Amino acid sequence: MADARSPSVSSPAVSFADIQSAAERLRDTAERTPVATSRTLNERLGAEVYCKCENLQRAGSFKFRGAYNAISRLTQSQRKSGVVGFSSGNYAQALALAGKLLGTGVVMVMPRDAPAVKLAATRGYGAEIVLYERAEEDRAVIARRLVEGRGLTLLPPFDHPHIIAGQGTAALELMNEVSGLDLLVVPIGGGGLISGCAIAARAILPSVRVIGVEPDTADDTRQSLARGEIVTTPQSHSMMDGLLPTAPGRLTFPIMREHVEQVVVVSDFEAAEAVQLLAMRMKLVVEPSGAAPIAALLAGRVGDIHGKRIGVVLSGGNVDGGVLSRILSHAFHRT
Repeated sequence: MADARSPSVSSPAVSFADIQSAAERLRDTAERTPVATSRTLNERLGAEVYCKCENLQRAGSFKFRGAYNAISRLTQSQRKSGVVGFSSGNYAQALALAGKLLGTGVVMVMPRDAPAVKLAATRGYGAEIVLYERAEEDRAVIARRLVEGRGLTLLPPFDHPHIIAGQGTAALELMNEVSGLDLLVVPIGGGGLISGCAIAARAILPSVRVIGVEPDTADDTRQSLARGEIVTTPQSHSMMDGLLPTAPGRLTFPIMREHVEQVVVVSDFEAAEAVQLLAMRMKLVVEPSGAAPIAALLAGRVGDIHGKRIGVVLSGGNVDGGVLSRILSHAFHRT
């Protein structure tokens, strides 16, 4: 095993040392989320699965790690002026909470069709919300107008060095708690989580294989890696709403190209089945986006995993009550 103190894996944007530094900033603020296992899941897969429960993180997802790290590194003048971000929900809540804790005003650009639970939570943390039409408007353009018009600092949800470094602390914790992992399976939206996690995981254990998971209707990263250039896909309306950016980031794409071995896809049906299993067998409330890695394992997308030790990041738990009720009341039967 590599010395966890040595920045042996890095990218031009983010180093392992950056992730270690983020961990120090988060030490007394972010939750050190538990690692959960399930005998039922292990028997079904023929593998040992270790779930990093970021659904139990503050604000309900891993996004708090990057959001707090990023705001904490702003100048006093920037903090006073406030920040703007864009998100379908999890990053919105995380940035809003981080801003509240650090005394920084937050404006969030959010789609009108974002889950109601995420809109309510973001407002509850004190953020101002600017709504837009997902299929008709560009959220980044709206955010830039707010930067120019109100002097805010833009903190994007994934394509930022401090965001990536903060997200990587999830894998740093997992790898230091569970030794000898063969695989690390992580959901992909814009790539901030898997980029940070891949750098951290492979610095600690260079042999670990990093696998990403996307919705089958939003596989922009899979297509981009296959073509060797960033590909933009049409806007998806998958229930995995946290994984729906239409292209990987300028910073995250080269990191994923270097460190992510494979990207696989899952359907909404498969994600819902995984949500149900996590709730019924492990007593964990996980949103469809966060359950995508378990869905990929259950569907056999990751290849031969028999006897393997597998780390999984359950990225969030902010699922709408109505959606969760429908998932839990549905009987899944594989053919």
